[in-house]
Amino acid sequence: MLLTEPRHAAFQAPLPRLTAAQAPLTREVRVVNEFGESRDIAIPAERDLTVYVDKRELVTLMTLGAHPEWLVLGYLRNQRLVRSVHDIESITVDWEVGAASVKTRAGIDGIEARTARRVVTTGCGQGSVFGGLMDEIDQIALPPEARLRQSDLYAMLKAIRERDSVYKSAGSVHGCALFRGSELLVFVEDVGRHNAVDTIAGWMWLQDPAAMDGADKAFYTTGRLTSEMVIKSAQMGVPVVVSRSGTTQMGLAVAERVGLCAVGRATHQRFLCFTHPQRLWRDVEPPRPPQAVAPQTTSR
Repeated sequence: MLLTEPRHAAFQAPLPRLTAAQAPLTREVRVVNEFGESRDIAIPAERDLTVYVDKRELVTLMTLGAHPEWLVLGYLRNQRLVRSVHDIESITVDWEVGAASVKTRAGIDGIEARTARRVVTTGCGQGSVFGGLMDEIDQIALPPEARLRQSDLYAMLKAIRERDSVYKSAGSVHGCALFRGSELLVFVEDVGRHNAVDTIAGWMWLQDPAAMDGADKAFYTTGRLTSEMVIKSAQMGVPVVVSRSGTTQMGLAVAERVGLCAVGRATHQRFLCFTHPQRLWRDVEPPRPPQAVAPQTTSR
């Protein structure tokens, strides 16, 4: 079963109150190129955000800051510190002091013990998770019948290529997206892929629970499929994850274990399916690359 409260509990409390804090995503800097010429370019505006839960300092996140309230909510979800969005009363972000204040409805049981052990992951900027990476993983059950059409996979890649993004203007960020078939539901960029997936997890919790089950969704990331990325996607109930990059050994092992279809090196109409290929519905046949012709040799 997924690591959330039963659905009948979802209506026992209202959704949390959130601020809508905003900050510039890029800033202009002057650079000098290899010819000694000066010009202005945009770079991502990375900033720190210290999260306080019930006035207790929890963690400092380095983030682009596009949707900080979603990020904090998704971080608490993916760290398994809260079981339901309704456990949170409010999230207040103040960029002037670089802080996010989380108020819960009934506190977090044993928060000191649950956050005592921290694992530094391979996420950009060194992400981290509390507790063991494999804790509770065998409780995750992804729907066995969930599949993704290959044509929808190609449509996903096309939508990402055509989207305006911070990466196109400033580089140095990762992008993540959630799709239902070929429909792009939400797209998030951040300085680390772990932040981007947490932000999407937070967004999902704020939607109508009847419409936001992960079973019919696919997740896209520009970053590699590490164990952290695979576990977080599985915790969100998403059975297919697509990456522009590849996978790691541990990411592959976790995907095999939880029944997640991991697709990597996905660009245009090319990809490699690393795990559970039965989740891909091959409804189209892409053109094959031309065969290399061996050079002709002549005898003398």
